[in-house]
Amino acid sequence: MNNPLHVVILAAGAGTRMKSNKLKVLHEVAGKPMIDHVLELAKSLDPSQITVVFGYQGAQLITHFNDQTVNWAEQKHQLGTGHAVQQAVPFFSDDEDVLVLYGDAPLTQSTDLAGLRGRQFVLTATVDEPTGYGRIIRKGEKVSAIVEEKDANPSEALVKEINSGIIQAPAIQMKNWLSRLSNNNQQKEYYLTEVIGLAAQDERPFTAIKLADANAVKGANDMVQLAELEDLFQLRIRERLMQAGVRLIKPNSVDVRGHLSCGKDVVIDKGVVIEGENTLGDDVSIGAYVILRNCQLASGTVVEPHSILDGVVTKGACSVGPFARLRPGTELSSGCKIGNFVETKKAILGQNSKASHLTYLGDAVIGQGVNIGAGTITCNYDGVNKFTTTIKDGAFIGSDSQLIAPVTVGENATIGAGSTITKDTPDEQLTLSRAKQRSVEDWQKPQRKPSKK
Repeated sequence: MNNPLHVVILAAGAGTRMKSNKLKVLHEVAGKPMIDHVLELAKSLDPSQITVVFGYQGAQLITHFNDQTVNWAEQKHQLGTGHAVQQAVPFFSDDEDVLVLYGDAPLTQSTDLAGLRGRQFVLTATVDEPTGYGRIIRKGEKVSAIVEEKDANPSEALVKEINSGIIQAPAIQMKNWLSRLSNNNQQKEYYLTEVIGLAAQDERPFTAIKLADANAVKGANDMVQLAELEDLFQLRIRERLMQAGVRLIKPNSVDVRGHLSCGKDVVIDKGVVIEGENTLGDDVSIGAYVILRNCQLASGTVVEPHSILDGVVTKGACSVGPFARLRPGTELSSGCKIGNFVETKKAILGQNSKASHLTYLGDAVIGQGVNIGAGTITCNYDGVNKFTTTIKDGAFIGSDSQLIAPVTVGENATIGAGSTITKDTPDEQLTLSRAKQRSVEDWQKPQRKPSKK
């Protein structure tokens, strides 16, 4: 049996190079704060405890994690990574193993740590350009020391195997080594990397576990590096989608900022942005420059270019767009058509109902086989309260109609074009509300007045 696992997440850095009022680890990659990715990784390892070390702008982090069960350890002074882990020591139990992760390193995956439960290790990577990283000094598989770049001699500086900073060791040993750290270096900081050398001195050396993907160790200290992380994360997501059978017509132009689950034969065109939690059924087609946010689109749904769908559910094959905006609470049944320049909000449409162009449907319950003409508006808001418009099966709403909620349009009723409907209308009848048309016989067209010179 392995020891219980205690995950320590370091998140106390000031992040001054971000030049932002937002705490560094709260900047987003693929739609989520960097530290959320790290917390998900920690939880996937089934730990007994998670301790978050906070410091600069720590109130932001505590507020962000207000619904998470974690220990909080404050690093009041920024004295290095070793000092940061020292702040978590009061939470250690001697029967645990301690794993140290970093709140600004969201590319590390559970697969990088697979099979390492119960082992004492440091994750490493080989890179072509090791500038800025601590160098791994090996003796076979074991690590004799990690030397920070500013403290490296010329031969050590040539080493291309770098330290990820991610280490794991028994808590009882970790406490011992942390208590012996010194700040005898150029930065006058307590480096966590010194633990590796102390372990070697005690003849309990760490094993170097080299990562297959060197990008897994990357963090972000400024906006340039944050953009690099975003690109790397998106590349991973796109590759997973395509390996699962999703057709990305121009992969590098598609961004997934959240979670996307797809059925078979899904096609996604260029420039698409997908945010939040989204599910696409079989044979769904997403046109160019579409934005999807928290949508569940049933098999056969087609979204034409330049449409925005937010919180939309389709319950069968539907057609949306182009240039449509569907807001939260929109539900479309099989056969529905939402056309160009149509906006919906909290609108439920029955089978085969259509609003083909230039329409607003807000707080509406619409039956089956309803046809809604261009320029129709459900007037759902009186300036204080929202009201519902109900349109029953088979109704025909003429162009340029205003339905003043609360109001019900009867089954198979017809609303004449240009009507303003303020009262419920009967089934099977034509209802219209228009001023009487007339022509003025003696009317004279206005003439332009001569200009004054």
